[in-house]
Amino acid sequence: MRPPEVITMGRIGVDLYPEQVGVPLAEVRSFSKSLGGSAANVAVAAARLGTAAAIVTKVGQDPFGEYLRAALREFGVDAGFVGTEPGLRTPLAFCEIRPPDRFPILFYREPTAPDMMLRPGELPLDAIRGARLFWTTGTGLSAEPSRSATLSALESREGEGAGALTVHDLDYRPSLWHSEEEARRLARRALGAASVVVGNLEEARMAVGEADPAAAAEALLGLGPNVAIVKRGAEGALARSASGELVEAPGVAVEVVNELGAGDAFGGALCHALVGGWELERALRFANAAGAIVASRRLCADDMPTLAEVEALLAGSVR
Repeated sequence: MRPPEVITMGRIGVDLYPEQVGVPLAEVRSFSKSLGGSAANVAVAAARLGTAAAIVTKVGQDPFGEYLRAALREFGVDAGFVGTEPGLRTPLAFCEIRPPDRFPILFYREPTAPDMMLRPGELPLDAIRGARLFWTTGTGLSAEPSRSATLSALESREGEGAGALTVHDLDYRPSLWHSEEEARRLARRALGAASVVVGNLEEARMAVGEADPAAAAEALLGLGPNVAIVKRGAEGALARSASGELVEAPGVAVEVVNELGAGDAFGGALCHALVGGWELERALRFANAAGAIVASRRLCADDMPTLAEVEALLAGSVR
């Protein structure tokens, strides 16, 4: 494989998607298996678009861990930095698909997930420092030892030069934290070492206490990044840069089948665009379109779009 231009770090697991759409999880009779986890999905999305990608994470010492390594390779993602945590099971996530707006997830990550057991001494710091873009998530900050590993990785990127991009996805899941105050404190520390921050409205509110997208982006910039991106779902995305640029990109209308992977598709497309040096408005429009495509499909990693598919949607082609 080519040396990775993008390295993500964090959550990975097996997603189990119902084959019966529109019914409660208790009534589902069969599931299809897929690679999942936000950091893994972002890497897959970037790779599908043609960007060399890798992930730093851990799986359990079980057949599902073997499956995830194989799935990453099949998707074109470098699995060389995927470790194994003895004594823990690879996580499972059961998804419920009830369009247009009910998509709960039932996580099996107890007593903890292998990806949360990443330790600072296990990090491939040379590769992390050498990547054009490094992507971390808020989930990785929610408990030790992953918290220290995530902060160590972020801090290792400081001073890497103007071309290095360090992206922190706020990725706030309240059930994984002791309190919102703790999540806010760690998010702010991470943003001090990031050049780009990405989050939805609720995540931005958690980090800076602002519910208005433009005000939230401005407040996020004040914590250190050069670019702050606030995702607004069907309404698109907004971004501010430290240079004063304000960009709003509208959402792309599609019939929603399953919105669970849309944010990760947005993230992978954003990685592709940032590595390519695109202007901010073009990057947001591209990422919005990639997210919309996945929202119109049933699966997540398996349904990440190709470059041709995103460009066709942006050009107004009928899907």
